[in-house]
Amino acid sequence: MRSTRTTRPAQPEHSSDLTGPAATTRRPARTAAVLSTTLLALSLGVLPAHAADATGAASASAVALHHRPALDREALRGTLDAFHAAGMYGAFAAVRDGSERWRGATGVADPATGRPMSPDFEHRVGSITKTFTAVAVLQQVERGRIDLDAPVGRYLPDLVTGERGEKVTVRMLLNHTSGIADYILPAFPGLLQDPGRTLDENRLRHLAPEELARLGLAAPPVKERGKHSYSNTNYILAGLVLERVTGQDPEAYITRHVIRRAGLGHTYFPDSPSLKGRHAGMYESFFGLIDPPRDYSTYDMSWGGTAGALVSTTNDLNTFYRKLLGGKLLGPAALRAMKTTVPAYEPEQPGEEVAMRYGLGLYTLKMPSGGWYWGHDGAVFGAGTWSLATEDGRRQVSVAYNLMKYQRFDEQGRPLPDPITPALYAFVDGALSGAATTPAEGLRSAAPAVPADLPPLVDRLPGVQR
Repeated sequence: MRSTRTTRPAQPEHSSDLTGPAATTRRPARTAAVLSTTLLALSLGVLPAHAADATGAASASAVALHHRPALDREALRGTLDAFHAAGMYGAFAAVRDGSERWRGATGVADPATGRPMSPDFEHRVGSITKTFTAVAVLQQVERGRIDLDAPVGRYLPDLVTGERGEKVTVRMLLNHTSGIADYILPAFPGLLQDPGRTLDENRLRHLAPEELARLGLAAPPVKERGKHSYSNTNYILAGLVLERVTGQDPEAYITRHVIRRAGLGHTYFPDSPSLKGRHAGMYESFFGLIDPPRDYSTYDMSWGGTAGALVSTTNDLNTFYRKLLGGKLLGPAALRAMKTTVPAYEPEQPGEEVAMRYGLGLYTLKMPSGGWYWGHDGAVFGAGTWSLATEDGRRQVSVAYNLMKYQRFDEQGRPLPDPITPALYAFVDGALSGAATTPAEGLRSAAPAVPADLPPLVDRLPGVQR
């Protein structure tokens, strides 16, 4: 969602106002009506309504590679600083082009104390976890232990029963066409009415994956089976399938066979509500309903599990996607299956280009300057991340930031323009294409009318819970 009136949420004079239970929570009359449709995307991350078919994306990226300029460090620094100046508390990023690298940070990790952001911080990366989970499942497909087109009921007969157990396939879980609803709202009752209180009360609550799966399976479907409808329940179920066929805890399996295989030294599933390394505060505004925003960097992430619990760094994310797209983590057939996509939304007009398509834990997206890129985004309460790469993984950007759901709505529940989202796009697009994109240009080209069934870019991006 977007906001023109408030470019930066009001900052209190004392740090206790940011994190304490006494922080006020405003409740506009239209809260539930406005947020109910967007919260499904807030489950762990949500992205822009743009993307192309896999063939078009691949060819566009390949052509662009021959003309992409080297890293412009001054421009990267300037556009990252502009992201902070637009109202984002703080952000840090890593950009690569072949062997050339750039890292930078801007703004503050804690707006109350002024503690600066650092490029080597750890961060909760939300739904980027889904790419890791999908890789692990596809490894088992390569071993012949999972069939992508087999019904989920074959692996989870006691959990996914009836018609769903027979008709929903493993592939449908991974590309979000299962028709199974998201568990976020059932898992956080009261989230729409009083988000601050609900999030505070659930900080240390532990949720088993089977419980999350049952909540999602019991909720009414948003779309019919066969159409893309983003749902965290799909990836909790994928983790349970992985557990059933390997006999191992799925997070332990992913750690051993994906994270370690990729050589990632700062990526892990947290075993406590706190992060292990240095990190920023992670501030949740919830569209202005938590005012001032509160720090949720300490949180029991069992609610995310194999759908969104990972902690990582921007360097590690670049390494991961480079190795994945370069064929180092999966064989050609499995990677090809991963990059076989479905439309992420229904176009409003016949023949209109679908600028975002979802594969198996990986999507392809058209950016404002016209290039097509592969990757994923993620968000948890207070923390957003976005990682994109060229077709071959040579040119990459990963960016993390620490103020979530900063967007605002008008009285009719329509998203208002905001300066933060186009500034984010200007940085990411410029980092990938080498083009000098201004925030104003990013707003015009990156934010056309968003289909009603797809949350705004800034939600799906590092900005919401997906």
